[in-house]
Amino acid sequence: MPTGQRIYLVGGAVRDQLLGRTHGDRDFVVVGATPEAMLAEGFKPVGKDFPVFLHPATGEEYALARTERKTGPGYHGFAFHAAPDVTLEDDLARRDLTINAMARDEAGALVDPYGGENDLRARVLRHVSPAFGEDPVRILRVARFLARYAPLGFTIAAETMALMRAMVAHGEAAHLVHERVWAETRKALAEPEPSAFVRSLRECGALAVLFPEIDALYGVPQSPQHHPEVDCGAHLELVLDQCARLAPGDDLAGFCALTHDLGKALTPADELPRHIAHEHRGLAPVAALCERLKVPSEHASLALLTCRHHLDAHRALELKPATVLALLEAFDVFRRPERLEPFLAACTADKRGRLHHEHDAYPQADFLRAARDAARAVSAQVFVEQGLTGTAIGEAMRRARIAAIAAVPKT
Repeated sequence: MPTGQRIYLVGGAVRDQLLGRTHGDRDFVVVGATPEAMLAEGFKPVGKDFPVFLHPATGEEYALARTERKTGPGYHGFAFHAAPDVTLEDDLARRDLTINAMARDEAGALVDPYGGENDLRARVLRHVSPAFGEDPVRILRVARFLARYAPLGFTIAAETMALMRAMVAHGEAAHLVHERVWAETRKALAEPEPSAFVRSLRECGALAVLFPEIDALYGVPQSPQHHPEVDCGAHLELVLDQCARLAPGDDLAGFCALTHDLGKALTPADELPRHIAHEHRGLAPVAALCERLKVPSEHASLALLTCRHHLDAHRALELKPATVLALLEAFDVFRRPERLEPFLAACTADKRGRLHHEHDAYPQADFLRAARDAARAVSAQVFVEQGLTGTAIGEAMRRARIAAIAAVPKT
């Protein structure tokens, strides 16, 4: 780099170094540079809103130090200023949390103007400045970071939660683009404690704005005999965290867990605390949520199937072999056997996501896997060799698959 230009490692890589955690990508800030100088050094421009460049050898991102100014509602309403006179402290001040507003210089020395290291020690997620309130995506990011770091004892600072509440009250959350909501939600569902994401959004009021179908579960009772936690929202939180343990990093399974019980919010008051046919009532709110957030088709498809069939999984050991086959066919397991796994993770989590039931056995999962494998082992070639043709082959395969499932042990 030319004289007067300084490079700093910033953001998550610095934070995770101090936490003793591995971090994949590294981001850098360049102070005192111009776009022309970066191009002259062989960097490749990629930024549209502000100057970001890729290192010619490593491909890592180098951004010019910049400031930002709010110009309109939502997270698109910003004007950026990048110039050689923007300092590192100026650049770090625009970041969301103090733990993300640290840097290391080229000698490895920590630069921490906003107390991020102290907040790491105190296990606190705290906003850097009042500018936090200008970007509603930060509500989701803080909730997502809590889903990641809650197992380490992190909490959201009281003043940060108060600011998040004020942002929601002022309508900022309503300006979020749905695709961005989904992007942050998907990441949160892959974290170790996704319940913290839901819980913190509810605490600041954003859950009712962004996920009204999920917010509606809170306060709805269930039978204490089967659900000692009683509240449907509390049950959902337990299920989410169980699913994260069963399928670490699997946002597909996590989304199935998130949406499996939405029908319970629609149970008529005179039927409570029972939830008859909630697996059917839940289909409409699951579909509405998926459509609104532009959820990927595989996530939407498996969420709907999980909502509809999770009680079938719970009853799997009592189902007739033909009914088990119909369940497997619903998930298209003969072409895509892997589709059963997110469903089984969500169903196992549903069983264990209850107070004092965290370690319950769930033999239904292994039975359904074995039934899938036994049914998939049936080959059409046998019936072709017998001289069958056309629909007769399909009928013979169906009978053989039912027989194979009937032979699977239920212990």
